[in-house]
Amino acid sequence: MNTLIFRTVAPFLTALMLLFSVFVLLRGHNEPGGGFIGGLIAASAMAIYGIAYGVQAVRRAIVFHPMSIAGFGLLLSCLSGLWSAAFGLPFMTGLWVYPTIFGVEVPLATVVSFDIGVYLVVTGAITAIALALEERDHD
Repeated sequence: MNTLIFRTVAPFLTALMLLFSVFVLLRGHNEPGGGFIGGLIAASAMAIYGIAYGVQAVRRAIVFHPMSIAGFGLLLSCLSGLWSAAFGLPFMTGLWVYPTIFGVEVPLATVVSFDIGVYLVVTGAITAIALALEERDHD
């Protein structure tokens, strides 16, 4: 399956899938999508890149170990839920802040940080599994 055409198209397809995964992540609050689906798309992009160029190329591209990415995502998700408890609200209650960035009021919520955490957990865990399976196939 590792043909010249596939190796040529893989970087473009990977970049497009990663961009789409971020779109799905950010769109997920009001419409279908979110961190889980976005994370699956990102992990699929990493798997495609790994099939085309090998596991070491993916490890160089993502810099951090996939399980470290998943661990950071889990920490971010837990902190998003605990943040509401610090204000005396039930666990996982959404909190909103409205900072002004470059003169534009930007609404930020703990819901977004939770979704980003889920995105990182799914991306890291599924990428780690895919890379382990790909390494095993070449041994």
